[in-house]
Amino acid sequence: MLRVLSTHMFLTRRLHPGVLEHVALAGVQAVEIFAARQHFDYTSREHVAELAGWFSSNTLEPFSLHAPLFPDREMGRAGAPAVNVLHPEKARRIDAMDEIKRALEAAEYIPFKNLVVHLGEKEDTWSPRTMEYAETALEHLGAFAHPLGVRLLVENLTSEPTTPMHLVHILELGHLPNIGVCLDLGHAHMTVGVADAIATLADRIGSVHVHDNHGLKDEHLWPGDGTIDWPATAKALNSLAVPPAAVLEIAYNLAPTEADLPQRIEQAFARLA
Repeated sequence: MLRVLSTHMFLTRRLHPGVLEHVALAGVQAVEIFAARQHFDYTSREHVAELAGWFSSNTLEPFSLHAPLFPDREMGRAGAPAVNVLHPEKARRIDAMDEIKRALEAAEYIPFKNLVVHLGEKEDTWSPRTMEYAETALEHLGAFAHPLGVRLLVENLTSEPTTPMHLVHILELGHLPNIGVCLDLGHAHMTVGVADAIATLADRIGSVHVHDNHGLKDEHLWPGDGTIDWPATAKALNSLAVPPAAVLEIAYNLAPTEADLPQRIEQAFARLA
């Protein structure tokens, strides 16, 4: 598996070349950039150019971009609405897709190949309406991403529309074979179970968000600090026809010291061997 580190670990800090240098020395091959404006301001030409310049002269790969969850710098704490492509109001859905497209435009300069997308929020319910909105959003965003060389990976969350089975329905009924799935192990552990999620999504899985929890809330713990069965998870993932990229997505308040980061990363990925 390709070893990838999500910059979610540094979410409260501005993403700059110094952070990327720190990551490059920690034993990973690639990064997933988390598109939160206080961390990575995808609307700033200067910020995008700064990171693009660094990637062009270093071997660390920009594997993926995580689509924005909020359009502001406070992650919604100041009242900004969430980026929700399943919202009942058409204007909100359009605003959400526009925000995601703003982030996607960074691919013109930073050559990430995948965009991880959330379908709605945890309160959303499964219905013919939400399925229609999901198919429309993915088709629209996929058409925008394709000329940029970017593939969409839709993530399983803890909501009804994003269970593994419902994601399969959306992709099959929407005739969206070019869109894959980012399997979030923590979300699967809280809902249908990791083994069931892997079996259901199977070869649609393009990447895996790797983190742990105790099955009740989305803690984003280091693997082994929660209750996921890692030997069984590793066996199931390694049995897939094409091994997905493993993206370590740890909570920003659990980031270790610079000296300890390589060891913690090595221990985390060893659980997937």
